[in-house]
Amino acid sequence: MSAQTIPAYCEGIQYYGEPWAGFDRHAARAAIGEGRKAIADPSDPDAVFQTLLMADALRYVTLQMCGAKGSGHPGGFASSAEAYAALVMLGHTNIVTEVGHHAPGFYSAMFLDTSLEEMGIKTMADMMARFREKHGLLGHLSGAIPGLLAPAGPLGQGQHFAMAGALLHPGVLFPVTIGDGGMGEPYVLNSMMHFNTAYPTVTNYLPTLIWNGYSQEHHSMVSRMSNEEMLAYWQGHGFKEVVLVDAKAFDDSQQEGAYVDSSRFSLDQRLAFAKAVLEGVDRAAKSALSGSQTAFIIKQLKGTGVHTVGAKSHNLYPADTLDKPHMIEGLTRRALNPEAWAIVRENFSRAGGGPAVKTSVTEHVLELAPLGKLPFHDYAKDEKAVPATAMGALVAHVGKQDKRFVVTNADGNEASAMKNINDALKIRHPTADPLYNQEPTGQVYEPLNEDACAGLAAGLALFGSRALWLSYESFAINGWPIIQTVTQAMAELRRKTPAIVTMFTAGALEQGRNGWTHQRPEIENYFAAQMRNGNVYVLFPCDANAIQAAYDYATNSFNKGMVIIASKSPLPVYMSIDEARDAVEKGAATIYESKSGSQSNSGNRGTVVFAVTGDMVLLPVFEAKDKLEAEGYKVRIVAVVNPRRLYRPTDVSWDTVSEPDNAFMDDARFNALFDGDVLMAVSGGPSASLEPVLLRTRAKTRDTFAWKRGETTASPQEIMDYNGLTAEAMAARVKALAG
Repeated sequence: MSAQTIPAYCEGIQYYGEPWAGFDRHAARAAIGEGRKAIADPSDPDAVFQTLLMADALRYVTLQMCGAKGSGHPGGFASSAEAYAALVMLGHTNIVTEVGHHAPGFYSAMFLDTSLEEMGIKTMADMMARFREKHGLLGHLSGAIPGLLAPAGPLGQGQHFAMAGALLHPGVLFPVTIGDGGMGEPYVLNSMMHFNTAYPTVTNYLPTLIWNGYSQEHHSMVSRMSNEEMLAYWQGHGFKEVVLVDAKAFDDSQQEGAYVDSSRFSLDQRLAFAKAVLEGVDRAAKSALSGSQTAFIIKQLKGTGVHTVGAKSHNLYPADTLDKPHMIEGLTRRALNPEAWAIVRENFSRAGGGPAVKTSVTEHVLELAPLGKLPFHDYAKDEKAVPATAMGALVAHVGKQDKRFVVTNADGNEASAMKNINDALKIRHPTADPLYNQEPTGQVYEPLNEDACAGLAAGLALFGSRALWLSYESFAINGWPIIQTVTQAMAELRRKTPAIVTMFTAGALEQGRNGWTHQRPEIENYFAAQMRNGNVYVLFPCDANAIQAAYDYATNSFNKGMVIIASKSPLPVYMSIDEARDAVEKGAATIYESKSGSQSNSGNRGTVVFAVTGDMVLLPVFEAKDKLEAEGYKVRIVAVVNPRRLYRPTDVSWDTVSEPDNAFMDDARFNALFDGDVLMAVSGGPSASLEPVLLRTRAKTRDTFAWKRGETTASPQEIMDYNGLTAEAMAARVKALAG
């Protein structure tokens, strides 16, 4: 072996092997010809041979990279290697995954196709140095890695990205690898079944089950299923074509058990298995692209071809370093000759039309339909209006202008006083029924699963399209993890993409009769904590005009997570549209201030400032104002609409994110709003959203009124009474503080 024959990118590879039998015959030239995007024939012996070379190259890079840090997860991806290689050789490179622990394998693929050169990773030595390091290759997929379409962390998310990609890009296949450990998450197939029903012609995504018998630390919950039972499981969820390739059928090494390590077969049988996988993936891909709901399943033992097998292969520990015998043995078994590495690089860099960093759909900004000016309705300050309904009218306009726009909601828009959305955009349902606003081509997606709602909306936004997730605040936690995943990915993206917009109605104060099951505003503390991330905004419009300004602001934002929280009840209007826009942009605005000179509110007992997040909770605040003015206090009520703007720049990681925003309220404006003798921070939910006010206020004394816990009540007033959110309590506390 001479240095001249070793490709430059292989610098750092520790072991090389001898050419496989038949190498000269089957690897004389790359199976993906120059100027081609894929192999011509999946049955071609050269293509089969080179697919297996690619699978072992992926295993080798994955294992040596993880071993360099004695950390990371090689085992799960190792059992998917033939399937992943087959997809690449067939030109299907827009691949996402449900399994964050497959990250090392996906990084290996991006290394082998040259995509990682975009971030300065050019050699195997670079891979080892940058793996699991800051500004490098983090332990799970993120939005920052060149060529990778979507992040992967919590199980049960990847299929949403594949479905979103399929919806936005007809004719492009979006495979999504799913581990059988994650099959214990019930919403994986559930969400795909609902999507299949709502979008029966959108079949260009391919769930690819990596059925290896194990989860992270034990046998998978589906490990005892027979092949027939697994096929029936998928078919029962609407998949008309399910292609299963079981390595056991090719075993000539007398392995015991239902799951076998194909790397232990003879070379002839390894190639026979690789051929079956390549032909099976080709059949499944063509089926999916031809209008049939299709899944592909590869069944082989977890850890196939790496340092050990089963759940023990899942994770490396500090003792699993490159100098240990079991690691050396795993690498030397997979070691390829230098010429094989050259062939693998050639095929990878041609597949799909070029490196993923240049060809993946998410590497380009998706053109957005122009919305024009949103049709605001400027409600008068002397009337009452329903905030949710006011926003619904704007949502309807967005959907009319942008036909790709999708609204998702599990509990139904009518229940949230947003029937106007359904009237205009229609619920997507195979049964046409005008009474229920149902049409097969509707833009309102309503699975009864918050994860599926949040997942599709988040996936569409990440992939470059506008979307909106609507929910009851009390149920939002069921879908929030994927929103958090996507907002974090958006913070790292190297391209612009529309903000993921959410709106949570039916706040705790409105849901008296439903009791505590519908009174869970504590999630607002979760949102509030995320505001420090740099690209998460929680908006508390105080009325029907403010919610219109908030939705306009959110819809025209990029690479951000926008949360709007508002009521579905008729409530007073405090701001004009112009005032509302200013409040959303600046962060807060005064909606009431005692007039000086009046005998009843002379202010001789001091100035009281109410800093308020929410809308319905303003009712007892205004009652408290009347009581305090009658006793000689001057009162100012400030609506805190966009609390992220009220932090100090040093409180927020604004300069670490894509599309950075460093607009924070300056001290002069802040003090003009919140200076007083007593500051009372009031929230209809928990108090964390008011943290920036409490951090910066110069008020001599301060206190909070906030949500405590839920109970069944007959009215909003009664639930506010139960939580101590009453005018009497507020006035009494102010007087006690004023002393």
